[in-house]
Amino acid sequence: MFTGIIETIGTVSHLRQEAGNLHITVASSLSDELKIDQSVSHNGVCLTVVALSPGEHTVTAIMETLQKSNLGELQVGSIVNLERCTKVGDRLDGHIVQGHVDQTAQCVSVVEQQGSWLYTFQYDGSLSNITVEKGSITVNGISLTVINSKPNQFSVAIIPYTYEHTNLKQVNTGDTVNLEFDIIGKYVARIMELRQ
Repeated sequence: MFTGIIETIGTVSHLRQEAGNLHITVASSLSDELKIDQSVSHNGVCLTVVALSPGEHTVTAIMETLQKSNLGELQVGSIVNLERCTKVGDRLDGHIVQGHVDQTAQCVSVVEQQGSWLYTFQYDGSLSNITVEKGSITVNGISLTVINSKPNQFSVAIIPYTYEHTNLKQVNTGDTVNLEFDIIGKYVARIMELRQ
């Protein structure tokens, strides 16, 4: 489990394709603190550390993960948001995030608003995922609050700290991001679906 509070950003230093899998090596300030078999969120995707080297760690994304996320678009030099799993007893500063990407979205607008930024994302509404006004959403692993909720679109307002300390500063109109919808909302939607 994660909280959507990004610890640091990392830089992709190496990519290796092996059959349907993509081995992703990331250089970051927290790589030396990681252990083999540890879960780490990469742009909101929970991946297992499979190898370590000084200042770097490697994770593997399988075909299903590559199809449901933006990890297949990574290139050497790409910036990824990183968060280690939550420790029991820590404060839950964001919201409950599983690290299971539901689908991707496309950035359709970035508007600077005198010191903050308004990002608008559009997603495939036919997949039964929903947002609610002032509800939680995870974008590239970042816990954010939804505004302007629509059936297949929503916006988020980004403060300067989040802009500077995540890869959102590199997201432009037309770019693809990972979405994880609020788990409570997903359960409620499923219960309502079963009652019909």
